[in-house]
Amino acid sequence: MPPSRTLLITGCSSGIGASAARALRARGWRVFASARKAEDVVRLAAEGFEAVRLDLDDSSSIQAAVAEVLARTGGTLDALFNNGAWGLPGAVEDLTRDALRAQFETALFGWVELTNLIIPIMRRQGAGRIVQCSSVLGYAAFPYRGAYNAAKFALEGITDTLRMELSGTGIHVSLIEPGPISTRFRANALTAFQRWIRIEGSAHEAQYRRQLERLTKEGPAAPFTLPPEAVVERLIHALESPRPKPRYPVTVPAVAFYWLKRILPIRTMDRLLIAASGGGKR
Repeated sequence: MPPSRTLLITGCSSGIGASAARALRARGWRVFASARKAEDVVRLAAEGFEAVRLDLDDSSSIQAAVAEVLARTGGTLDALFNNGAWGLPGAVEDLTRDALRAQFETALFGWVELTNLIIPIMRRQGAGRIVQCSSVLGYAAFPYRGAYNAAKFALEGITDTLRMELSGTGIHVSLIEPGPISTRFRANALTAFQRWIRIEGSAHEAQYRRQLERLTKEGPAAPFTLPPEAVVERLIHALESPRPKPRYPVTVPAVAFYWLKRILPIRTMDRLLIAASGGGKR
């Protein structure tokens, strides 16, 4: 029997990462499921995964995780799925330098650092797959999502650059761009919002009060919300197809905004995005 293909996934504590880890393991992949918190690593190990602690905000944690995975595989890795992240809601004028830095540390800098440790491994192999979980907000900016929009726009730009730089190496690079997906993303966004945004005295205080209602309510946060499995379906294609696509928009809004941005005037698109966000409430 040929050896299982090996895959490292970040952000496996819940949501897309957890669903991806289970689905790819069921397809015969040898999955290294990583998470930031030690208790989540223990839980993943109890599920039978080769669990690794990996904190994207910590360079030493990233380096240790990669070393651990390579020690277990004998120095090879077939695929990397960058997924772990959180989003910070808030008006741009209320974002401090530290808040922006925190958003980029997890959602961009950690991803690039991890990816750059993996690329030489894949170069030596002459093959590999790198898949980045971006967002519809990586190409269609919503109001009150400035920090997350910026991190995902930057991720898209650096991933496009990487794809061109790796052309001809046998390493394929893909972006998955989900719209609304049922995960713990909203709960994590609430935690970030409460940490970094001062509501009292802000010009956006009334808007923030409405956002808090959205972030704390039960049920889907937006129309056309899909389960994490919708993302996993595209991930499987990006990992296993002989010709993976550069981009995989997921959900009706993601597909619609992908094309509408290419044909509508900018101000018309602005009005559409403001309306789609509920004026920032979604």
